[in-house]
Amino acid sequence: MKAPAIIKTAADWALPYWTRGQAGRETPPDLFRVLYYGWLMAFTFKLLGSAWDVSWHFKWLRDDLAPPHLLNSAGTALALALTVIHGYTGYGVDKAALRLIQWGTGVFLVAVPLDLINHRVNGLDITSWSPSHLMLYTGTFFMIAGVIRGWFMGAPPGRERTVMLGAFFAFFLENVHFPEQHQEYGILSIGAWDNHAVYAEPILMRFAADQMGRPVDRVMMTNFSLPVPDYLYPVYAVVVGVTVLVVARMMIGRFGAATLVAASYVGFRTLVWPLLTFTGFPPSAVPFFLVIGGLCVDLAFAVRLPSRGLAPVRAVLGAAVATAAVYGALVAQSSIMGQVYGALKGQTGLLGAPPLVMSSAVWAGVGLMAAWLACEWFATRRQPIEARVIATATP
Repeated sequence: MKAPAIIKTAADWALPYWTRGQAGRETPPDLFRVLYYGWLMAFTFKLLGSAWDVSWHFKWLRDDLAPPHLLNSAGTALALALTVIHGYTGYGVDKAALRLIQWGTGVFLVAVPLDLINHRVNGLDITSWSPSHLMLYTGTFFMIAGVIRGWFMGAPPGRERTVMLGAFFAFFLENVHFPEQHQEYGILSIGAWDNHAVYAEPILMRFAADQMGRPVDRVMMTNFSLPVPDYLYPVYAVVVGVTVLVVARMMIGRFGAATLVAASYVGFRTLVWPLLTFTGFPPSAVPFFLVIGGLCVDLAFAVRLPSRGLAPVRAVLGAAVATAAVYGALVAQSSIMGQVYGALKGQTGLLGAPPLVMSSAVWAGVGLMAAWLACEWFATRRQPIEARVIATATP
């Protein structure tokens, strides 16, 4: 079938649904699936763009129309179209899901011009932790949260519901972990510098050095590659990353859910790693420790407690075990990184990890425990979605 005929067929199918309605209206099953597979495609475009983006910025001087930005923009355009469809027709979402999607899309669209202005004013600003970049992650955070709620509330029980929910949580994990990639790329770039295998193009190095008022030396390279405190990486990974896995386990409601969500994200990063490095882009450390964190979450929920009143016990013990396991995995990855760089002169770093401040484990553990307790508390409230979470949370 030719393209015009396909477009006409799609339009004939879709136009009858283009009617004004309130969020929460009954949605035909085929339309519901089309909308959420559309979100799956939008997040895939954004994922591919973001996977390429940090590696690109560790090699080339920034460009507004760089290919990773264009890929991300394609996903954003599709997400905007879906947001408009949900908002106008009311199909596929309840009020809460719609508000999350609309606010998330709005914050993201506001953040885009602010980020462009920020780069015009402050120059390179490569750090993933800048305010304008954090706004982009925040917008995507609410956008995906709304999609997760909409699918969770409206999809019929079955394998498709479970798989799609896991996929959306994998996208969610990728979004919250994205700023951590700065340190994951940065630590390997420093190792490459030390072993005389620089990844960045000279124009990027010179621009960064001029912006810092320094020569192109190791101090400049360190400030360029690791611009945030060393304790931030592990604390953020434990508190934010593992909390996402806790919520995923609660909502999916099956043993192994947290592990599979983490493994999906880490597996994608592992597959992308050679595709980037074999085409001349810098490598990154891969957060394999997230899989261990997911396994700890699943094991915590597998412990059958006598009553739901003891859920705080699960939160405390689960947080303690997950924190210890993640920090242990980070230590192992850091050790392996040193051996790999020593043997291969910085050309390989698949098992690397950013610098680790072991004393930060205390704050990471406390933060994760507080977040896990909050999740357990929220899951017991009277609201409809939380009631369904309780119904599915028992393994």
